[in-house]
Amino acid sequence: MLNSTGELEFSNEEDPEIISQLTSLALSDGKSSAGAPEKTGYPDSVYVMAANIFQGIRIEKSAQKVLIKYGNEPLRSFSESEDQSFQRLSYELAFSALKYQDILETILIDSCIFPSTTIPDHLSSLIIVMLYDFQDRKFQTRVLSDNEESISEVQEVENLLNSFKIKLAAALARCRIKHDALSIYHILPETVRKQELRASTLPLYAWINTCKISPEEVYNNLKRRGYNKVKSVLHIDDKVFAVDQHCYDVLIFPSHLKNDLINIDLFKDYKLIFQDKSRSLAVHSVKALLNMDDDILMVNTGSWHTVAHMSILTNNNTSKVFVCGVQSQAKDPDLKTLFTKMGCKNIEILHETFINIESKDHRLQKVKVILLLPRCSGLGVSNPVEFILNEHEDTEFLKDHSQGGISVDKLHILAQQQYEQLTHAMKFTKAQAVVYCTCSVCPEENEAVVKKALEFQDLGNKVQPYRLSPPVLPLCSLKEIQLSTDKFFRMEPSEITNGCFLSVLTRERDPSETVSVKDVLARAAAKGLLDGIELGKSSKREKKKKKSKISLTKAATSDNGIQMKIAEFLNRETKASANLSETVTKPSLPQKNTAQVGASSQTRKHKLAPHPAVPTFMKNTCPSRPRERQTHFIRPRPEDRMVALKPIEIILPPVFMPFSSPQGIRSRMPTQHLYCHWVAPKPLVPTCLPTPSLSRKGEKPKDDTRSSLLRPPRRWL
Repeated sequence: MLNSTGELEFSNEEDPEIISQLTSLALSDGKSSAGAPEKTGYPDSVYVMAANIFQGIRIEKSAQKVLIKYGNEPLRSFSESEDQSFQRLSYELAFSALKYQDILETILIDSCIFPSTTIPDHLSSLIIVMLYDFQDRKFQTRVLSDNEESISEVQEVENLLNSFKIKLAAALARCRIKHDALSIYHILPETVRKQELRASTLPLYAWINTCKISPEEVYNNLKRRGYNKVKSVLHIDDKVFAVDQHCYDVLIFPSHLKNDLINIDLFKDYKLIFQDKSRSLAVHSVKALLNMDDDILMVNTGSWHTVAHMSILTNNNTSKVFVCGVQSQAKDPDLKTLFTKMGCKNIEILHETFINIESKDHRLQKVKVILLLPRCSGLGVSNPVEFILNEHEDTEFLKDHSQGGISVDKLHILAQQQYEQLTHAMKFTKAQAVVYCTCSVCPEENEAVVKKALEFQDLGNKVQPYRLSPPVLPLCSLKEIQLSTDKFFRMEPSEITNGCFLSVLTRERDPSETVSVKDVLARAAAKGLLDGIELGKSSKREKKKKKSKISLTKAATSDNGIQMKIAEFLNRETKASANLSETVTKPSLPQKNTAQVGASSQTRKHKLAPHPAVPTFMKNTCPSRPRERQTHFIRPRPEDRMVALKPIEIILPPVFMPFSSPQGIRSRMPTQHLYCHWVAPKPLVPTCLPTPSLSRKGEKPKDDTRSSLLRPPRRWL
């Protein structure tokens, strides 16, 4: 029971006019518009929960500067609620009291509440949060509902504050004059004031659960509820929504629609889920790096909604999402129930912390991408209360934001933890990419950590090293392009989004592990993705890796029936031409070269008619390019070379057949046509076929080919 010696003394001194003048100097910020609804206070349970939150995040002072003592025991709550709106009110009240902790303590001392009253230490936190709300209501009496459950500690503190109403208002006015501020709001650090200004306009982001509903169905559902689709929700007071430019499944709503949105079925049935945009950017970056059967490892996820979003994006793949750091197995049933409601089926929970997981863990052999969301200062977040509720961050997060900054020592501790986690992620040899994302704007937590990890990465393994890769997200403005020139993706805090930093590290591709098109098609066929599609056989076998084992194999012939018929036809006609030439003339072996020259000269002077044994089909057919050099061939007879000039006259200029001919046919094809080039100053001998001068092993030509071609025939020999 509170014992106030001054309660009766000040109870009769209330002057409405004085109170009205003093309360005009409101503590909160003086920004409330005339049309804003009048505040009537909170339920008793909200005060109790806010006091317990404040007890855990309050700023502790040295013994010399302690003005008010706080107890260590939390207050007992009789109606603990899991409702998110209840928690939001409690966190907002505790965070507001934390920002003004020094001012509120000074007012309590100046108004003689301390030490003139005997107040138990465990109620000090409750007095602080209720005093903030009391001045925010301009010291007006709280309106109580009939069915509200009252708490005795709250009623006692409220009676005490009402009895010191005038003294509290006077102390508030003196504090404003002392700091020469237009309002007490301006006593706050500039960074905190800018943060509050951004938070007042920061829109809401929610991603669509495509396992339950399609984007078109969401649009239609919202339109039936009076929401209109626009390009931007900024400075719009109506019921509107927009689609995010970076993430196709993320919708944007004005902040003033929060209470209306949380009560519609789309959010109650987990078809739309509130999430900070930085987390959606992270999971979409991972999705862009995945193949069909790649697994993902998520580290320091914070909110389970981030895990669910990653699962929904990979629902059509065979990927698994591993989540580490769930130390309490008692949470498993609740998490599984939540994931079942959201339609997630590919999530596996690991109870080890990330640092304690071995890089060669057999469960993670298919993990190709690691998503690292390390604990950070969060100095890029404009609305820390919403971020804590959505991302389940530690309440210490609020303490840093209440002062508009973070100490250098704490920043170095966070940066070291981030560096250790990133280097550990780079040790997973099977992983091919690491996505590093923070909600901070401090370079010490972002660029410095990534560059240091790349510089000192372990190069002793046989895997390829990591390198910095460009952002995989679309750059939607000139400012984003300028901020991403060094391959980092950044978003500065603004009135439309929180600050964000994102980096993608990928391994350099090992040339020895390059996957061929044939391997990709074979893998797809094995999974049944190419039903009804026939894959053509390769015409060559791939070369082996070592040069010492390189060997040329026989080219596979085509299964086309037309090509086989053409090959048989050519073979048959070549034999027929050879037999016909034997019956016409048979020169002696010493006169072989002379006869060849004479035939060549006659071909140049007179255009001979095609031999009747050669079909007209040869006019559109040319010998094919051999795909590999023969290891052995049949030495053609002199008679074959004598007759070979006749078909070549028709197929000038020489080209190559588009189909593969059998090896046996090529060895029997006449070779004298290699000299039938009309204007070339040099003997144009294709490198793919042997020349007559080399047809006999070790035999040298008897005279110059060029001179023999230009010499007139000597018929008298």
